[in-house]
Amino acid sequence: MSCFTLAATDGLARAGVLHTAHGDVPTPAFMPVGTKATVKSVDPDELRAIGTTILLGNTYHLHFRPGEDLIAELGGLHSFMSWDGPILTDSGGFQVFSLRDTLIASDDEGVTFRSVYDGTAERFTPELAARIQEQLGSDVAMCLDICPPSGVPRAELEDAVRRTTLWAERQRDLPRAPGQLRFAITQGGLDTELRQRSSEELAPLGFDGYAIGGLSVGEARGPMFDATTLAASFLPPDKPRYFMGIGDPEGVIEVIARGVDMFDCVLPTRTARTGSALTWEGRLNLRNAGFARDPRPLDESCGCPACAKFSRAYIRHLVNQQEILGLRLLSLHNLRFLLDLVAAAREQIERGAFESWRADAIARLTRQPLES
Repeated sequence: MSCFTLAATDGLARAGVLHTAHGDVPTPAFMPVGTKATVKSVDPDELRAIGTTILLGNTYHLHFRPGEDLIAELGGLHSFMSWDGPILTDSGGFQVFSLRDTLIASDDEGVTFRSVYDGTAERFTPELAARIQEQLGSDVAMCLDICPPSGVPRAELEDAVRRTTLWAERQRDLPRAPGQLRFAITQGGLDTELRQRSSEELAPLGFDGYAIGGLSVGEARGPMFDATTLAASFLPPDKPRYFMGIGDPEGVIEVIARGVDMFDCVLPTRTARTGSALTWEGRLNLRNAGFARDPRPLDESCGCPACAKFSRAYIRHLVNQQEILGLRLLSLHNLRFLLDLVAAAREQIERGAFESWRADAIARLTRQPLES
């Protein structure tokens, strides 16, 4: 039985359901990031209450702290973090990009990092990434891949595609946790020929889903979206498609429009930690003096705990006084805003009205707020 049901399409945009061992996930789906087995400052019950259906955890960081053996001993990642819904775990491949300054060696067998925690050398291989995720017991396990930054020479990009395929072949049939799905990751940057090559090499391997990797790593937005359209078109239409690392409202809408089903990003909680809120007026910087006497909620249309009870003036006060409640409220709001946005996109796809909704939504989101 397929793990993905396609329910409706509108242009390239898709509405579907990802079926996992811990429940169904309506798509398009935004995945809040719980890198270290927690979405920063937000309780699992709060995540469920604001509409979260699936979370993301990070294999690299959980391997180092507290370790997959300890997590397995305590019942697996779901039990460890008290989250009974689906979890997707990244493989550590993104750290090849984000922690390049800690990379000691990279070859066809794997990569060697210097731990960001204690500086010791640690060898990551496709087999290790699969074994860690098996012990974590996540619902979706990602293959280890090579994610080069934007602007590298074509030879390096081509080698990343070759090595990513090589590693995927080694990971495809490795042991998994019960019911665990395994997704491969395509590479190729902005290069059309390499994108097609990567997809054509990985698609016949029969993975449960496919991610579009190697984008949102420093390239301009226009070419990134063009590459997303191409990358999605090369992937099997009956399998879920996952864009790795996008979370701004406009970007989320644009990748949905290009046929992407799943996405993740730290942006909602990271933006909250800077004192900013995602709204239909654009991004609000709550540190600004213009909000000091503003009695309105962060967003009139939002039903999150912050908007239901508190004013912009009060949240500004919390932010400027570095009160933890301000961080929590902004995190809950930003997550709820994105989750509601994605749910609205799904509804419009099902109605066949996505394109007109998309144009209106982008126009609203890109207005410059008066108080900024």
